[in-house]
Amino acid sequence: MAHLITRPELFGMDSDYDYDALWAKCVELGVAVTFHGGIGGIGRESVSNYVYNHVGGLAGGHHKLCKAIFMGGVTNRFPTLKFAFLEAGVGWACSLYSDVIGHWEKRNGKAIHQYDPDRLDRTRMMEIVREYGDERTRSYVDNIGESYGGESRPEVLDEFAAMGIEDGETFVDRFVEPFYFGCEADDPITAQAFATKVNPFNARLKPIIGSDIGHWDVPVMNAVIGEAYELVERGAITEGDFKDFVFANPVTLHTSMNPNFFKGTRVEAEVDKLLGK
Repeated sequence: MAHLITRPELFGMDSDYDYDALWAKCVELGVAVTFHGGIGGIGRESVSNYVYNHVGGLAGGHHKLCKAIFMGGVTNRFPTLKFAFLEAGVGWACSLYSDVIGHWEKRNGKAIHQYDPDRLDRTRMMEIVREYGDERTRSYVDNIGESYGGESRPEVLDEFAAMGIEDGETFVDRFVEPFYFGCEADDPITAQAFATKVNPFNARLKPIIGSDIGHWDVPVMNAVIGEAYELVERGAITEGDFKDFVFANPVTLHTSMNPNFFKGTRVEAEVDKLLGK
């Protein structure tokens, strides 16, 4: 039956293959790593409803891929390499960023020892169960005691070791700096990337305009940027945020890997101005 068991290729961790050679070659060539579908792509859970499958489908695939690259320590081992997740917005990334930090605060290499089962006084616990438990609970007291015996211990207690997290603010270096997130023009959740009062450590994540003008959800091709600007008109983001979204972030994604990426293009002069050349 073993040949029937499958698991997803995570690329960043738990893989049968070593992708570090690929990441190193990208650094050598000055190429940012960009992904379209993530792991699994659009879900196929419904056999009758496309919208059900499409909503959150790409976000789920990118969430798994980004999490694996991050927790697998790729951004720790290759601190100059940039990654872009080209669709699905930035809302899932804000959630992932906060969620991993919350787990780290409770389960980092030092805090994890608070949950060491060897620290549990089983005798006293059983005394408390017998004293305060109701009749039904007391009838299972022996089973309860047995369930707390002989726990196996994982080989690696610190599941954040590969990430090289020294303190909470290191998450900014490992997650905020290397990752960019493609957002559709009509996605209001893009504003969450700039919510420094909400994102841990006052982080500004890096959304990039990612509308695909060949998609059914872009019926008017020359209206994309105007639609994205509605976030400014509504007061959801500032003019500066908008500039980062549609220009500065896409520029730094590529020029941080190759300073001459935009050389010879129509935007070369503006890119040079942004970079202070």
